[in-house]
Amino acid sequence: MDDSQLETLLKDIESDRVERKASISDKGKLRQAICAFANDLPNHQQPGVLFIGVNDDGSCANLSITDQLLQTLSDMRSDGNILPFPVITVQKRTLAGCELAAVIVEPSDAPPVRYDGRIWVRVGPRRATATAEEERRLSEKRRSRDLPFDIQSLPSGTLDDLNLTLFQQEYLPSTLPSDILEENQRTVEHQLASVRFITTLPPIQPTNLGILVVGKDPRQLIPGAYIQFLRIEGTELTDAIKDQKEIAGPLSMMLRVLDEILQSHISVASDITAQSVEIQQPDYPLVALQQLARNAVLHRTYEGTYAPVRITWFSDRIEIQNPGGPFGQVNRQNFGMPGITDYRNPNLAEALKNLGYVQRFGIGIPTARNSLQKNGSPPPEFVVEDAHVLVIIRRHP
Repeated sequence: MDDSQLETLLKDIESDRVERKASISDKGKLRQAICAFANDLPNHQQPGVLFIGVNDDGSCANLSITDQLLQTLSDMRSDGNILPFPVITVQKRTLAGCELAAVIVEPSDAPPVRYDGRIWVRVGPRRATATAEEERRLSEKRRSRDLPFDIQSLPSGTLDDLNLTLFQQEYLPSTLPSDILEENQRTVEHQLASVRFITTLPPIQPTNLGILVVGKDPRQLIPGAYIQFLRIEGTELTDAIKDQKEIAGPLSMMLRVLDEILQSHISVASDITAQSVEIQQPDYPLVALQQLARNAVLHRTYEGTYAPVRITWFSDRIEIQNPGGPFGQVNRQNFGMPGITDYRNPNLAEALKNLGYVQRFGIGIPTARNSLQKNGSPPPEFVVEDAHVLVIIRRHP
């Protein structure tokens, strides 16, 4: 947006496309505003703007617009509080003689968008949480074109392929605040549509996301939706196999089983010679393996392949390979660099966070590196190709 467009919005005190804040002291309200603009309940199909450094009456608050302030605002895009990720642009501008920050928020292609589990919308010049009817309208606004694979419909599936008990007893409580659940009078179909597990327009079908997260048998409909675990007694694939498993099922079950398998295969050595206190040293730190395996499940491509995520545990290393190369702004050169991330499956990322398998986005690889370093292990090695990503974790020497 150019300066003239922004100035017009800045001067329009009653606009439902504008919010003004004198500072960033109340970050919760800033996120509520971003969430509401992303939902675009009035269906303007135009961006909303959050002006920082401006008083409610439109006068300049004379706020110092620093790089740190701009970075704080930019981080709200992908810190995991607003899901699915909003599309925002943060700029430092001087409008009508006032230096300010403008947060330009694009309408979401896949509403409803939630902040901390709640759907915020604009009702005239104010913010509010969405009613059941407003939530239904937002779901029906979802665009059918150019949606990511994870929320495209799965024509071969039916609602009978979804485990409604798992959805209602595990997923909803992990996703929505307790007070919303208590007052929730929405139908199961409405609830499923709200979290993008089914389509909103006839014919009603499950989405790929719904099948992956709460499907009765995801692999039956998405053949590559499983993890292949192989333990090798040696350093080559041709050596003897000690253990092998195919881990399938809905997302939470699959990751729980994987955690148990990883834990059972880690060996811990005790050292009582170096210090007076016994030191226990695992050959691999569990946190690093969890982070790298979950990254593979999240960032892989599920479309057009029967290949699973493969975890091969050799006597001297572990290899984790996922189908699908780098995506979006991530490429071979910047892969794994701090602050460089993108999401092939953004709605699956939301589900992983809701289920507690992701605490913050963009820190999986840094967390794994830190865990390996603390364990005295070599850093992870990445082989990035167009069709797959391979990570190698060396055994603690």
